[in-house]
Amino acid sequence: MKILVTGASGMVGSALASVLEERGDRVLRLTRAGSGGGPGTVAWDPASGFLDAAALEGIDAAVHLAGENIAAGRWNAAKKRRILESRVRATRLLAQTLGRLARPPRCLVSASAVGYYGDRGAEILREDSPPGTGFLPEVCLAWEGEAQAAAAAGIRLVLLRIGVVLSGRGGMLGRLLPLFRLGLGGKIGSGEQYMSWVTLEDLVEIVRHALGDAGLSGPVNAVTPNPVRNAEFTRTLGRVLRRPTFFGVPAPLARLALGEMADALLLASARVEPAALARTSFRFRDPLLEPALRRLLGS
Repeated sequence: MKILVTGASGMVGSALASVLEERGDRVLRLTRAGSGGGPGTVAWDPASGFLDAAALEGIDAAVHLAGENIAAGRWNAAKKRRILESRVRATRLLAQTLGRLARPPRCLVSASAVGYYGDRGAEILREDSPPGTGFLPEVCLAWEGEAQAAAAAGIRLVLLRIGVVLSGRGGMLGRLLPLFRLGLGGKIGSGEQYMSWVTLEDLVEIVRHALGDAGLSGPVNAVTPNPVRNAEFTRTLGRVLRRPTFFGVPAPLARLALGEMADALLLASARVEPAALARTSFRFRDPLLEPALRRLLGS
């Protein structure tokens, strides 16, 4: 297939583009206007509404991963506005443009996040669970809402609610490893909060599965069937690295360091189940945390 990918320079997008090309697909990358581009790229500027629709004619599917990094930098009013607007404007522009093509693509896989559910304790959350309250649920609702323009145009729409992505290439795990390798890792807050996770390799395969399964549409939780509490994640990572994990971070200290972001990203609990995927033929490569970490870290 000829597949359009936004966010192709990010951790997930670059891995996805590489796998698609290795398996014979042709990837067309959307890149920010003025970023250089090159063969196989199309420039766009969501802030100004610029996107050359003619350059997208003939694509078979699209994967939309672009958006401001929510974990880069302390949240303030300006940062939160960029997080929201980067998702709303880009998704609106892409979905509406795809819908107006002479031959729209068959499928749009658009990223969302398990932040949709908010802080829900030990409640089991499936795709039909209602949204939570707070900034991240509001962002996800707006984000997913803009993608509906594609569905209204007859494009099969898959909304991937992605959890914490574990990778040896970086991301959350990359930020934690230096501390844990020094023996300075520990649980955050009470450690009772659930973390819904997926390895990068499984996430790439979930995207490929969503592109190929014509019966899959709507929200899809892109997480393993085995979420873990923060304390369990901490102990497991310490065990894999053969390091102690005594240095916990009390919730007030996390809030002092990171402000509102600490409550939304580190202290919130989301016990998410991939019910939609379970109804399909998809099988996880890394369903369990410890074997996944050992594979990723070569331990």
